[in-house]
Amino acid sequence: MNKAIALMMAMLGIGTSACSQSQPKSQAAEAATNVVTNDNTAEMDSFKTPNGKTVKFYALMHACIRINYDGVEIEIDPVRQLGNRTVDYTKLPQADFIFVTHEHQDHFDKEAIKQLTHANTRFITNRRCADMAGYGQVMANGDQENLGQGITVEAVPAYNMTEGRTQFHPKGRDNGYILTLDGLRIYIAGDTEDIPEMTNIHDIDIAFFPCNQPFTMTPDQLARAARIVKPKVLFPYHYGQTDVTALPNQLKADKIDVRIRHYE
Repeated sequence: MNKAIALMMAMLGIGTSACSQSQPKSQAAEAATNVVTNDNTAEMDSFKTPNGKTVKFYALMHACIRINYDGVEIEIDPVRQLGNRTVDYTKLPQADFIFVTHEHQDHFDKEAIKQLTHANTRFITNRRCADMAGYGQVMANGDQENLGQGITVEAVPAYNMTEGRTQFHPKGRDNGYILTLDGLRIYIAGDTEDIPEMTNIHDIDIAFFPCNQPFTMTPDQLARAARIVKPKVLFPYHYGQTDVTALPNQLKADKIDVRIRHYE
């Protein structure tokens, strides 16, 4: 790591203990562990909030993200199994907050939510998932909530707009989320294309953008979305068999740090 990159990472509060270089997808796939059971079997990236608190992101699989913020456990779209990949949530800490973007089976798993839930867990989702689960705090596009402990969340639109794809994620049904953790702003886009509403999203430190055509974005759409939102760090996720290996170089001139993790 040269001095210029190290200085930039320090200015952004990005922990150098995490992998600072994006792995090509082929290498990531070779290193992947089929069963995630604990902190040692998931890739982790560490960041600092403006006030020096630690935020860790664990790449579980696909759209499943575990976040630990100063001891607070946050789970995004927890799912136990997709293809030959499995997450054993009984071996991971139970969650203080669970966020689910929409009802598709690769995002919404009632048993995983049950395994992660303790007496004070808050389950936050859209109307469809709350109805299917029989409980949960509903957030619609545009809703904002102060969750305490330095955490705020805003539900933002996530949908398809390309002709022939709108049936996958219709406008107004599903959520993306902007989490602010002690000043660190995280945009979890959910299943979406590069929609016009992204022009309203600013000051993002870390973004998770989906990249599997035809359900979400193509690599070129993802690059356009990144140039609109301008996150400091970008994790392509939900990418399945889509080749995302060109994205780090594609966005290098935009000074976006693209990190490819095990989010097949």
